[in-house]
Amino acid sequence: MTYATDRLHEEIAYLAYHFHWAHTEILDLEHHDRRGYVQQIASLVQGAETKG
Repeated sequence: MTYATDRLHEEIAYLAYHFHWAHTEILDLEHHDRRGYVQQIASLVQGAETKG
């Protein structure tokens, strides 16, 4: 099974925007680690929007 290129680009942009990580640093992450960070950021963003 392959991971959709557009989804990968979305994850890269999301992590780069929120964590200010370089493209190569993000690509060096294992898929499950990258997805975990994306989910954690989404949770933090949603919590901040709820509070404010």
